[in-house]
Amino acid sequence: MSAPRIGLSATALEPGLADARQDGIARYTQALLDELPAAGCAVRPLSFAPPGAPACLRVGRALPLSFALASIGDLILPASARLAVRELGQDGQPLDLFHATDHRIVRMDCPVVATLHDALPIAHPAWCAPRRRRLQNWLLVKAARKADHVIALSQHAVPELVGAYGIDERRVSVVHPGVAPAWFDAPGADAVAATLQRHGLRPGYFLCVATLEPRKNLAHLLQAYLALPPVVRAARQLLIVGQAGWDSAPLAQRIAAARQQGEQVLWLAGVPEQDELRQLYAGAGAFALPALHARAGLAMLEALAAGVPVLCAAGGALAELAGGAALEADPLSVPEWTAALHAIVRDEALRARCVAAGQRRALELTQAEMARRTLAVYQSILTQ
Repeated sequence: MSAPRIGLSATALEPGLADARQDGIARYTQALLDELPAAGCAVRPLSFAPPGAPACLRVGRALPLSFALASIGDLILPASARLAVRELGQDGQPLDLFHATDHRIVRMDCPVVATLHDALPIAHPAWCAPRRRRLQNWLLVKAARKADHVIALSQHAVPELVGAYGIDERRVSVVHPGVAPAWFDAPGADAVAATLQRHGLRPGYFLCVATLEPRKNLAHLLQAYLALPPVVRAARQLLIVGQAGWDSAPLAQRIAAARQQGEQVLWLAGVPEQDELRQLYAGAGAFALPALHARAGLAMLEALAAGVPVLCAAGGALAELAGGAALEADPLSVPEWTAALHAIVRDEALRARCVAAGQRRALELTQAEMARRTLAVYQSILTQ
């Protein structure tokens, strides 16, 4: 079979169009854009741009209509109507398929694959901002059903996507996310030391990289950390790296209160550039993420690749992605998390097993492997 010609949604990569809250989607899209050509695809990045914006696009070219206009057309035109995109391929060759990497899904004149990262607004509305929720949920369901095939990022996510969007489970494939090659290379010791000094950190701290929002369950992590013996807290700081998300004020206040009481809890509000982030991972003694719901779990995969022992929530997508390489604890049990935090820094044999198993697992979940499995999904559709 010749190399399929794929139109790849690049809206999340365009600085003037992307939603700052879609950083994970942007990274996922960029990884596919980087790796699919090596896997055997001809890729054309395409974006939904409002009128007047195409000249500002940096990554690819504009689709014929904005997403708003294309969506209205889907609502009022007969089902046979399709957005004309096939002729947007390169070198005069039409597209074989379009891959929507975010929620912007419309009917097109070629097959459409959509990656559905979650169904949070529908399945777990309490974890999402309530503004315009009903309309947004209705539009999300309508959009999801327009895809000819769906990619889920974990097997754990499939029942939620099927139940929330009403899609046929037979049209869903699981392709785990992938970690970038740079995470397997240790950064220089001098650079790590300089970064730690700049942030007032000592090597061996507990690290969590996550947006501050209720579903990440970071309040439980803070509570579990504060329940550790004083001698452990004196030796091991807790560093949380991530942007302030929806309903983050209560947690920010608890972090501030802990610091006022002399606890060694630090919050870096915002995600540094990748080099600095890798240096923060390199200085960590353990990575901990008790999330109640995870989309891609990319921060955890990066910790596995970087050789940091990982503690994650049991029973969900994070445990699935870790594949037995992480120490797991019930995310609803603060005492269990306290015990696990203590064990992962006290038991050197446990740490060594987690590091070795984590790096083996990360080698199975690279960006290149994600691209190869995504190509297999394309081929299965194009050969039907």
